[in-house]
Amino acid sequence: MRISPEFLQSVWYGGVAAPWWLRAGAVLYAGLRLLAQLPYRLRLRRAQALGVPVIVVGNLTVGGTGKTPLTIALVEALRGRGFAVGVISRGYGRSTRGVRLVDSGSTALEVGDEPLLIARQTRAPVAVGEDRVAAARRLLGVVPLDVLISDDGLEHLALPRCGEIVVIDGMRGFGNGRLLPAGPLRAPLGRLRRVDWLVRNGGTPQSGEHAMSIVAHGLRALRTGRSENLGSWRGRSAHVVAGTGNPERVFASARGLGIEVIGHPQPDHVDYASAGVPSFGDGLPCVTTEKDAVKLPPLDNWYVLEVAAQIDPALVEQVIERIEAQSV
Repeated sequence: MRISPEFLQSVWYGGVAAPWWLRAGAVLYAGLRLLAQLPYRLRLRRAQALGVPVIVVGNLTVGGTGKTPLTIALVEALRGRGFAVGVISRGYGRSTRGVRLVDSGSTALEVGDEPLLIARQTRAPVAVGEDRVAAARRLLGVVPLDVLISDDGLEHLALPRCGEIVVIDGMRGFGNGRLLPAGPLRAPLGRLRRVDWLVRNGGTPQSGEHAMSIVAHGLRALRTGRSENLGSWRGRSAHVVAGTGNPERVFASARGLGIEVIGHPQPDHVDYASAGVPSFGDGLPCVTTEKDAVKLPPLDNWYVLEVAAQIDPALVEQVIERIEAQSV
């Protein structure tokens, strides 16, 4: 049985009651999760030492919280303080398996859209692999690093970590608070008690949380890379194509630039090579995300929405303190 994304969103975030078969699926998910963690809880297996501090950036809910922009901002902040930083990721959505290093010739199909975006924006060394420890060792074997950031991997217990950051969607929160597939949670809310830092992306931070916002600051032509005059876009209608976990956040960012948005949500991690590039035939410009852009050819009349995460400086200082304490 195929479950539409719209129906799941209505259950997870819209107040629609979860049917029994979704609740049964959540019980099964919880059991499988516990089974996977049992060897670590019984201390039959332990995280494998890597010799460098690891900071895990993750989320409890599926898709669209802003962990990749936070990862990019954290890489740049740490590098600005003199740290040699590398990134590891699973590489969700790629067609390959095993460990791969992201290089200038990599494609999203080979390494995943988010790792490719991180590598292009930060120029940091990035490795992908289902086994995060193997990915980390491969990266450390190529370039000396002071710290690793794991883009996701909160539940990957074989990976050692000196700190965990969980990004909370300030718009949607934790939805109905249920585990997948009856709700959006990858892990029970009790998992937050073992997290070092909570970051709320948008909205008002609650006690113990750090603030974060994603700010749109530019548009560039997809074909030429030329920056646009944002003033000329105010009041202009455009198709906005967003293949992310939370397209509404993208549409809101575009509206913040004064664009009259015609929204076209796409599946998260959509593969445009097989799904096809959206075409509208009305001559209006198309605006898309950085994450989508790494999977698109150089199209005319397409523009990339440039955004950046603004994070609490106190978070950076606390992460640095943890890294330095781990490195002693």
